Amino acid sequence: MRRLMFVSAWLLATGGASVFLYRSLAGARRTLFIPGRTTSGHHQIEDKCELCHDLGGAGVRQEACVRCHGDELADASDSHPLAMFLDPRNATDLAAIDVRRCTSCHVEHRPSITGPMGVSRPAAFCVACHADVAAERPSHRALPFDGCADAGCHNYHDNRALGEAFLADHLDEPELTAHPVVPALDRDSRYGGLGSRPLTRRQQDAPPGVTPSETVLAEWQSTEHAAAGVNCTDCHGGAPTMERPWTDRPGLEGCRECHGGEVAGFLRGKHGMRLASGLPAMRPELARLPMRASARGREIGCATCHAAHAFDRRRAAVEACLECHDDRHSLAYLDSPHHGSWKLEQARNEGEGGGVSCATCHMPRVRVVDTDRPGVTVEHDQNAALRPIETMVRPVCQPCHGVAYSLAAMAEPGLAAGNFRRAPALPARAIQMVRDKVKRGPPAAKEDRR
Repeated sequence: MRRLMFVSAWLLATGGASVFLYRSLAGARRTLFIPGRTTSGHHQIEDKCELCHDLGGAGVRQEACVRCHGDELADASDSHPLAMFLDPRNATDLAAIDVRRCTSCHVEHRPSITGPMGVSRPAAFCVACHADVAAERPSHRALPFDGCADAGCHNYHDNRALGEAFLADHLDEPELTAHPVVPALDRDSRYGGLGSRPLTRRQQDAPPGVTPSETVLAEWQSTEHAAAGVNCTDCHGGAPTMERPWTDRPGLEGCRECHGGEVAGFLRGKHGMRLASGLPAMRPELARLPMRASARGREIGCATCHAAHAFDRRRAAVEACLECHDDRHSLAYLDSPHHGSWKLEQARNEGEGGGVSCATCHMPRVRVVDTDRPGVTVEHDQNAALRPIETMVRPVCQPCHGVAYSLAAMAEPGLAAGNFRRAPALPARAIQMVRDKVKRGPPAAKEDRR
């Protein structure tokens, strides 16, 4: 009898542990099994291990990295592309670091060895392939290898703002350009001409049984949607000619048909990456940056910043950000010259121009050409210009500031955190080196001793 009771108790305990383990691995409590702190780039999706890992035991799949970051690297003209290391002449470099796999330099869950941009290699990893750089470039003789990636010098993948030719072309630009304005949005080319068939509230086409309130109708009629002929069913569905049924909260699908590029950008960034991964929407309390307690529980989607019917780009550009963000950089914006320019623009009410909002820098205007709706639009991946920070120089800073000034501001510790409330004290190292090289002029031609 005792043996039977022991066996029953053992089976019950084992069964309970198995159920707990299964539920932990299948649901939100998977984080209990994470071997170490996840990097800030991936922590939002850490409870869906299969996004990166082969749970059969093969580790992190290379294709998982490429799926999320491949297009970004292609767009950046990756300075260390895979093709470079498929060249047999570079085969010996792979003995030091097999850079054909992302995990050679980016190992998750190892916070003690992980630095900026999730790099888990020692800071001097460049020496593995560039030990002879001092012989090739005398200007580098006194420089340590652990400083190659300092702001203003080199980035492993994206050097569009740091290439010597680019810097040489922009050495003598003023701190502030003659006409510091952001590029204008190409609404006509991207959306077929706003105001072509404006609608009134009497023309709303909500299906029978759905009665929009007068407030909703007034908000909708005041927007560019109504002015462009965008009716209720265009966003909510439910028209007789539609396969999509009516929904009170259309979410991303209600926006994607007209704003597909913006939705795609949103899903690439931290605001939308959980939705892109099949997880519940991001909420401010899940962030690692300080967030306002009043924003707790808010699910991040298009309508979080733009509102459902009374969308207002000005509100989305500043107020919507500060309703959630409570970190030093965000709070410092209110006392910065950037915010001063934004207030002046709003007071003049002369349309978009030189005012600098949160969105001006973190969701910059970019030109798209390889789509059926080309033109200038807003990049809704708010992290695109922060991987790494020098990536900001071309799309964000250049319309208003000289390149040398911009890189110096990025390179100086503390300026970004304080929201650039003062000018940088010193030039960026890369700028000074290029300036010195330009002064020396091209190398003298070698004498022909034949």
